[in-house]
Amino acid sequence: MIFVATALAASCVTAGAGGEVAADLLNRRIAERVVRCGDVRVLVAPPGAVAAALPIALRSRWRAPAKLGREGFAIRRVGPVTVVTAEDTRGLVYGAGWVLRHLDVEGGTARLTVRGPVDEQPTYATRLTQIGYRPKNNSYDAWTLPMFQRRIEDFALWGASGVQIIAPVSDDDATGPLFPAPPRETLAGISRITHRLGLDVALYYPELGDYDKPGAVAAEVAAFRRVLADLPYVDALYVPGGDPGHTPPARLFPLVAQQAALLRARRPTAPVYISSQGFDAAGFEAFYRELDKRPDWLTGVFVGPQTRDPLSVERARIPARYPLILYPDIAHTMHAQFPVPRWWPEFALTEGREPINPRPAAYAHIFARFAPLTAGFITYSEGVNDDFNQFLWFRLGWDPKTGTRAFAKDYARVFIGDDRAAALPAALEANWVGDPATNTTIDATLRLADQVRPAAFADWRIDSLRYRAVYDALVRRRTIAARARRAAALAAPDPERARAVLATGDGPEVAALLDRLNALAERLWQAARLQLSVKRYGASNIERGANLDRADVDLTGRAWIEAQMARGWPIPDRSRRAEGALYDDLGRPDAEPHLVRGPGFQADPQFFTTAIDGMADRTPADGWWPGELDYAETLYDSPLRLHYDGLDPRRGYSLTITYAGEDYTLPMRLVANGRIVLQEHFVRASNPSRVTVAIPREATAGGTLDLAWTRPPGMGGSGRGKQVAETWLIPDGR
Repeated sequence: MIFVATALAASCVTAGAGGEVAADLLNRRIAERVVRCGDVRVLVAPPGAVAAALPIALRSRWRAPAKLGREGFAIRRVGPVTVVTAEDTRGLVYGAGWVLRHLDVEGGTARLTVRGPVDEQPTYATRLTQIGYRPKNNSYDAWTLPMFQRRIEDFALWGASGVQIIAPVSDDDATGPLFPAPPRETLAGISRITHRLGLDVALYYPELGDYDKPGAVAAEVAAFRRVLADLPYVDALYVPGGDPGHTPPARLFPLVAQQAALLRARRPTAPVYISSQGFDAAGFEAFYRELDKRPDWLTGVFVGPQTRDPLSVERARIPARYPLILYPDIAHTMHAQFPVPRWWPEFALTEGREPINPRPAAYAHIFARFAPLTAGFITYSEGVNDDFNQFLWFRLGWDPKTGTRAFAKDYARVFIGDDRAAALPAALEANWVGDPATNTTIDATLRLADQVRPAAFADWRIDSLRYRAVYDALVRRRTIAARARRAAALAAPDPERARAVLATGDGPEVAALLDRLNALAERLWQAARLQLSVKRYGASNIERGANLDRADVDLTGRAWIEAQMARGWPIPDRSRRAEGALYDDLGRPDAEPHLVRGPGFQADPQFFTTAIDGMADRTPADGWWPGELDYAETLYDSPLRLHYDGLDPRRGYSLTITYAGEDYTLPMRLVANGRIVLQEHFVRASNPSRVTVAIPREATAGGTLDLAWTRPPGMGGSGRGKQVAETWLIPDGR
């Protein structure tokens, strides 16, 4: 039987028995791109059905490829016909994706070049991404099932092995104002869509109860049974130890064992994974003890954010029978598993934690560093802000030798239709390197974005990349203007003139960029339901990608300056140079000369032992000085260190510290030179909070000083909170 999916592309793609789903998908995508098939004639079929589907004159020329494996596919030329063959629907869809990425279209006519036999299969078995249909998501909570179908088809065409869905019972609200349908209905639909493409449906199921209470375990098992009943297909189970959840391992493992039994009664081969997220040091030891018991119901461990033991440590401690699955955060820029290194405060303050964030070089490096210790990955996503990163991971999981430039070219060809767009992701990544005020790459990136001419079939992705290019250009121009305004205001002869300077606008060029940004945000809402504003598009939180609401945030520190005017004029130099102070604006990469950074991103992408430049969840409108908003921190048990050379051993010193950042309350300890305690169990009284401590002369007698801040050892969760915004090492007057 030959199946023809669409009349338009009937001569482009046909299907043999068993190839209908993949052929239909490929037909629809080609029909979006071409008017004429040209020399493109594609047959999609399992090996045993190819000959019967070929024209009679070509059947004798067909030779089935060697064993393909479950996910492998082969491409062969049989006369004028390009044959895509694989054992089942999954492999055939992967083969269809190969055709789509290699299809050239010129003047509405398709061309496909196949240089010799193609035989491919993936390197890593697990290649998933997460879909969260939940209110905090930056886009998916407003999606309909047809939108999800398109997206999951895209995932499949680019080599995903499946989709992980978050259970409707999570740490989120049960429903949301943007939901077009109830969660259980939508998740069931996603399950069917995924299964039809031959992909795996994985369930992410957090355990949120207090299981010490009588009946709590039975209630959770019953709730899990109801979730399974609502989902037509579940092929794998993933249960986090935390983020969300807080169940100790001794309680967690027996509970998941019961849930695994329920799932396997329906799907006997379903893998079951537990994560180590959220555990403190004692919890990790308990986790390892449970694994040392070799539970036979457990398949493996997934390793994600909020995990205090590095992947290499976990691999060494966990029995070899349990494979590890990486659960990388590809969505976030800060307060994250893989923060952008040395990210400038003006970017962090405006574009925020969840912007549109293509990072080809960074994630290729992260993949190469961590993937070899694993059997694959599930990328943690919050919607479509990280779209480029998602598809890069799919291709790296298929072939780790995939080059980021070659991938970007495929991405541009398939989704945008103009090869010039291939340079945009790397250019946008380079925009975030260094000071926006001096990074002229930002202007070149915007010019490049404006040169792209998307094809008629292009979707929202070109608007997404342009939004970032415009936003970066906006930050650059506003940073330059704000710094000039601040300097002029502080140098003004009187408060009245200072106020007049501060009230000056950013000018027509910035206004034009803001207009462009607003127009692109509206297009992205209409096309992809990307919620770039809380006020306009219903984003759940400004940190959830709603950076349009901060595009015009004050960058001068105007509220702080005006508050200081009431105390006198001129405002004293904050760096206190007149006193000979050694000043660090921690969190600002060009103004923290005494910070001990540690090994850096290349050696330590998760910043386990590297200092992080961070940004508080505040703005200057809250009355904070810009130097109070940014801070340095380190994670878990790693100290935050400052080092001073060239001190005068004949003088005494004091240290003034601004503690500021997120609202963490765990105590900190400050030690000089590894032995002299300057602060013990310090908890800031306010946020921000400034204190001064005397430095014993013995600490600086050798002309150097080392400072180290620590928190109580053994922390779990995110490990964050050891945050210092400013320091002044001030010599006495003698």
